[in-house]
Amino acid sequence: MLLLNCPDPPDLQPLIGAFDQSLIGAAILLALQLVFRRGSDRISRFVWRAILPLSRKPVICCVLLFLLVIAIRLALLPRLPVPVPGIHDEFSYLLMGDTFAHGRLSNSPHPMWISLEAFHINGFPRYASMFPPAQGFVLAIGQLLGLPWIGVLLSSAAMCAAIYWMLLAWLPPRWALLGGIIVWLQFCVVSYWINSYWGGAVAATGGALLLGAIARILRCPNSRDAFLFALGLAILANSRPYEGLLFSFPAVFVLLRWLLQKLSPSLAPVNRWRTVALPVASILLLTAAFMCFYNWNLTGHALLFPHSLNVRTYHSEPTYLFEPTKPALQYHNQQFDDFYNGWAREEFDHTWNGVLCVTWLKTVRYFSAFAWWGLLLVLPGLWFVLRDRKMRLPWFMFGFIAVATYLVVWSNSHYAAPATCVLILLVLQSLRHLHAMRWKTWRWGAILARTSIILLLVDTAGAVIRKDCDTFLWTCQGDISRQIILRKLEALPGQHLVMVRYSDDHNIHDDWVFNAADIDSSKVVWAREISPEQDAKLFAYFKNRKVWLVTPDSDNTYLAPYAPPADNDDSDK
Repeated sequence: MLLLNCPDPPDLQPLIGAFDQSLIGAAILLALQLVFRRGSDRISRFVWRAILPLSRKPVICCVLLFLLVIAIRLALLPRLPVPVPGIHDEFSYLLMGDTFAHGRLSNSPHPMWISLEAFHINGFPRYASMFPPAQGFVLAIGQLLGLPWIGVLLSSAAMCAAIYWMLLAWLPPRWALLGGIIVWLQFCVVSYWINSYWGGAVAATGGALLLGAIARILRCPNSRDAFLFALGLAILANSRPYEGLLFSFPAVFVLLRWLLQKLSPSLAPVNRWRTVALPVASILLLTAAFMCFYNWNLTGHALLFPHSLNVRTYHSEPTYLFEPTKPALQYHNQQFDDFYNGWAREEFDHTWNGVLCVTWLKTVRYFSAFAWWGLLLVLPGLWFVLRDRKMRLPWFMFGFIAVATYLVVWSNSHYAAPATCVLILLVLQSLRHLHAMRWKTWRWGAILARTSIILLLVDTAGAVIRKDCDTFLWTCQGDISRQIILRKLEALPGQHLVMVRYSDDHNIHDDWVFNAADIDSSKVVWAREISPEQDAKLFAYFKNRKVWLVTPDSDNTYLAPYAPPADNDDSDK
């Protein structure tokens, strides 16, 4: 796999460095526990017994986990400051959050949309993000509270609490609390899920509500858990609809089978349908109505999703491995042509080598987000989890979303976010089996389990010390140059128009042309240089604005009054 000729090979250096450090750390920790076996066992028993009283108070644990995520992340702001957006997706999500914060689902199309065209944003029939709305609502809440990132922080804390609540339905309280701590360490400190605006936590929360509710419904059905089951489905449908649909299919099948089978007289069919089916159906009908209205508002058709409209308008590359590549499209600017007709079409070439390349890239990205090298020590317990009848539903859900994510060409770990709860559950169940393994009086399984958890703690602490916002820094380290120029212009009187001039070797992933929901009322508007004719129309429309020029590729701090390119001057003569 490492020798594949891939157009976009994964950066293995961060993982290799982490592996070397984990190997050394594991050797030291295992040696210490072998030499000081009795002492390490006493410390472990003391900690395990100390958390027992707290673990028996699930409400307090849930609140503490929620507050812990917020408090620790805020305390780390000197080392990991509020993230600066840098990826196309982030700006699109931020537009959605800004739109919702203004009390609208979408915005009117702009007359100068050709000059203001931005990635992953629909210009017609409405000016809006192409992504599902759940992450936008989170960012809108944050914006109303002062910063969009506050919404990311709150959603991450909610994810941690929701997964802990889910684990309580499947595992003993102490193990559920340990699972909440693992989620905090893995996703809520040095992950791009909390250190950027891409999302991940919202869909993970939906998956946790779904899996936690189905376990409780099967054991003791009630309307509250039926409502949470439907709420989980609604969140998945509005955050990761494709992955969420396939992930939830086994749980929905189990629920339907339970509704139709014969049970005890106390759970007669009428009671089951009134207690469980009616709340689920009501919430899902309301969700479907909202989604149809949302689609109609953004695309003009109740069944046409904004994402589908954007794909139809801009994309010619395949979304799924089995799809053909469409003929190249024409665009109004060179940046879109380079991105869609160049990089995007080169990512997958329909060969077996291409399939292996995108599969290898997915695997590396998913491992970096959902696992740590210390999990290799837990592998002896995994065999027993594979044979565990209680884990059949989680395994089916994991298999469905694995197929879903590996069938698509594109990959980022938040695509598989609905399965976060399942992965954590399977890891904890493996740890439980491992913890019980021994040879005579030597509890070697407990030593491996402890070492694995300590390595996760060490990995997280090391990343904080290095100021690494994620294993792959490109996911969460935006260029602050655009933000600096924006703040400089916001401090000046009047309104401003910024013309962005790119070079021929422009980095297609570093685009500066993104605007707020209400463009004409914005103090600063960002636009592309298109052609002398189109630029003249733009200047005439924004005639009351001061026009500036920035050149991100040659000098990303350059800001000066606008002057047309030299070749345009010559052509005018």
